[in-house]
Amino acid sequence: MKVRTRMCLGLLLVTGLTIGVSQSVLGQEKEHAISPQELRNADQKASTDRQANEAAIRELLSTKQSQKDLNSSGTDCTTVNRAISQLSDEEAARLAAQSRVVQKDIAAGNFTDRDLLIVLLCIAALVLIIVAVR
Repeated sequence: MKVRTRMCLGLLLVTGLTIGVSQSVLGQEKEHAISPQELRNADQKASTDRQANEAAIRELLSTKQSQKDLNSSGTDCTTVNRAISQLSDEEAARLAAQSRVVQKDIAAGNFTDRDLLIVLLCIAALVLIIVAVR
């Protein structure tokens, strides 16, 4: 009787281990809700968008007229330029959209020097305030 009991317990133990191991292996084969490739693609897109937004802001601030207007108002261009990289992604996207609109208006001749000065001062002030608050 003892031999039979031990054999049954051994068989149950082996069966339990087999089921447990097979369940863990099957669980690993399931696909995640978001694949690693999708995560890499999303990360790459966010990085590309961020670089494009920073470039749009810097492009507006790098024009001769912009630098002249910022210097005449007493704002340091290099400080503003350095502060751009400290903006959050949302803030950078918003300021980049405004910068692109201003660039289009300048190209179309809809902006005077005074208008450009006001817009640049607002952008510079926003950048500096956002960075100072952090």
